[in-house]
Amino acid sequence: MQREIKLSLQDFRSHQLRDLTNEIGVYALCGLDAVPIYVGQSTDGIRSRVRRHLTSARSDVIANRQLDVWEVAFVWGYPKSNKAKISELEAYLITEFHNKRPLMQGDIPPPVKKLSFKLPEKQVIQIMPTEEIEKRLNPVLRLPRQAEFFYLLVDHIMNVKESEQQRRTLQAHHERLTRYYGKFLSA
Repeated sequence: MQREIKLSLQDFRSHQLRDLTNEIGVYALCGLDAVPIYVGQSTDGIRSRVRRHLTSARSDVIANRQLDVWEVAFVWGYPKSNKAKISELEAYLITEFHNKRPLMQGDIPPPVKKLSFKLPEKQVIQIMPTEEIEKRLNPVLRLPRQAEFFYLLVDHIMNVKESEQQRRTLQAHHERLTRYYGKFLSA
């Protein structure tokens, strides 16, 4: 009889991230509902950059309270070996995803509606166990977490850094808070 080993969330993420490409390119951090919430690029390896986000090491999007790592359950990787095309790919993906649901993006580049190359194949890595995702999707847990994060972002804007990017992120978090509030009321 095989015994199932239960990994901590940190160990599970670390284990899963081993499968994420470390080629250069673009990545999307996706929420519990597998919808992108942040898009970034890496010219030193996608896996390395994502790890820094998830551990808050040298990550402006975390330091500026734009992204709540508690919500990140999936990573999509788009390797692109041509460094000159990475910014175009990032802008294209930001345009695509932000038009569907606001991203927690600092800067929103000018829209790119069509790529000058074929979209790289997307790599999808689940970095949170399914049971944990299902638990965190519960509006009773998610709404208070989002409300607290919203408050922390407002406090950060008022006391640390006020900018157009921070206000845009606040608007995106407000949209999320409103959506979670509706789910909470209907639960």
